[in-house]
Amino acid sequence: MIINENDSTEERKSLSFVEQLIEEDLAEGKNGGRIQTRFPPEPNGYLHIGHAKAICMDFGAAEKYNGICNLRFDDTNPSKENNEYVESILSDIQWLGFQWNNIYYASDYFQKLWDFAVWMIKNDYAYVDEQTAEQIAQQKGTPTTEGVESPYRNRPIEESLSLFEKMNTTDSIEGSMVLRAKLDMKNANMHFRDPIIYRIIHIPHHRTGTKWNAYPMYDFAHGQSDYFEGVTHSICTLEFVPHRPLYNLFIDFLKKMDGTDNNLHDNRPRQIEFNRLNLTYTVMSKRKLHSLVDEHLVTGWDDPRMPTLCGMRRRGYSPESIRMFIDSIGYTKFDALNDMALLEAAVRDDLNKKACRVSAVINPVKLVITNYPERKSEEMEAINNPEDQSAGSHFIAFSRNLWMEREDFMEEAPKNFFRMTPGKEVRLKNAYIVKCTGCIKDSDGNIVEVHAEYDPLSKSGMEGASRKVKGTLHWVSADHSVSAEVREYDRLFSVENPSADERDFHELLNPNSLSVHQNCYVEEFAAYKKPGEYLQFQRIGYFMVDLDSTDDHLIFNKTVGLKDTWAKLNR
Repeated sequence: MIINENDSTEERKSLSFVEQLIEEDLAEGKNGGRIQTRFPPEPNGYLHIGHAKAICMDFGAAEKYNGICNLRFDDTNPSKENNEYVESILSDIQWLGFQWNNIYYASDYFQKLWDFAVWMIKNDYAYVDEQTAEQIAQQKGTPTTEGVESPYRNRPIEESLSLFEKMNTTDSIEGSMVLRAKLDMKNANMHFRDPIIYRIIHIPHHRTGTKWNAYPMYDFAHGQSDYFEGVTHSICTLEFVPHRPLYNLFIDFLKKMDGTDNNLHDNRPRQIEFNRLNLTYTVMSKRKLHSLVDEHLVTGWDDPRMPTLCGMRRRGYSPESIRMFIDSIGYTKFDALNDMALLEAAVRDDLNKKACRVSAVINPVKLVITNYPERKSEEMEAINNPEDQSAGSHFIAFSRNLWMEREDFMEEAPKNFFRMTPGKEVRLKNAYIVKCTGCIKDSDGNIVEVHAEYDPLSKSGMEGASRKVKGTLHWVSADHSVSAEVREYDRLFSVENPSADERDFHELLNPNSLSVHQNCYVEEFAAYKKPGEYLQFQRIGYFMVDLDSTDDHLIFNKTVGLKDTWAKLNR
């Protein structure tokens, strides 16, 4: 991409700081004008919305500057990784609307990384340490005290080479030996204090099987994989800022091994860090998310309460709304806690444009139109989406016996109650104006039926039927509707920032995060909808058919309400 020197200041201000750095590199002709990024997830869990922020930057920057973005699985720890996670990651990226140029794996480079480690040993940049993990950690010191050198630090090179070969055999014992880079035990940056670069793991790898018994650490594999692939911009989150000097040093070693360390046209990857995405009332820690799943505190990785992309997809979030939200919060150098309400607002804005309007009653009470013929029914036209004329319309059956929301009726109502109450008129959406005439109660005083009379000349769309009433209610025909289960979700945690709370995170879970409503009713048109189709239950909120739904047992998930009532209730 050619940067126009006449680009306006306003256009430059609209760029994220990451994009500004990329444009600076392009203007200076670095990397031959190439832009190559990568999204490097570890396949040890499902992607969450925090990963979506990285995906949008990695793929978005490559797309914006006519570059390429590859997908690379950092699969260096076989004890936590499997193909289930690989497949889910592929699916989630495509659902968000992105496509990789190539797929790579860190395991593609295991032999190259091994050869590089051998080179480091031969050149006295690495050694095998036989201390325990506790001893190594203790000797590393603290940020204010210098580290202590390992007693094995200066062992003969040939001895380290022999032991390194042994590490990669089935005879080795996990934890008995590690390979450490020989750097600087006095460095203020703790990552330079002879970091571990290889350890023993006797668990079959999801791709290489039992070929390897010694595996590279993330810091040793990550930057080198970027270098092997020709990545120009390694974009990551802020916790990797102190890792950057080590990232660059290992690439210096690689270039020295390749004999390219004097290359004036240094095509090394440039690491750029941005802030992570954190949301209120949830956690992004994979360890905690694993615990939620493994301990059956949620129904799985795709539980609609989870911050995972598959959970949000199942709940009914659209990929466009997630991308809109990420664009709105931007990329900075400062960590922040983003309000879940901002994400929900983006979902609401997007679904308003695309969701099909249908009628459903969640807390039903019978509404009998007493002057409507008993065996008669008629079709009322309902607009599918008033925001999208091309969406067309459908028909909903109207009959004498209807279901209405119990909350829409009050026998003795205050002045500002504009719904169903004796003596007052309301319009039934897409149908007639009706006047409430009373109700029937059971022996305990519970309302079991509401009665009303309709005005046959007030049908929606009928000429002369334009007189106004203050309330409009939704309904479904009791004779034509389909019963359904509706699942309504609240915040997964009861505290705003569970990650910062020192209590056990189990104690912070919201016991009321899921409410299941049985014996709900939806119009027949809604009963034929499938998972992935966006719906608005009129006057209630946005919904989607759940994956568990069957023809015999319909299940709908509430995506988000029409308004942010949650914030008002919790002020």
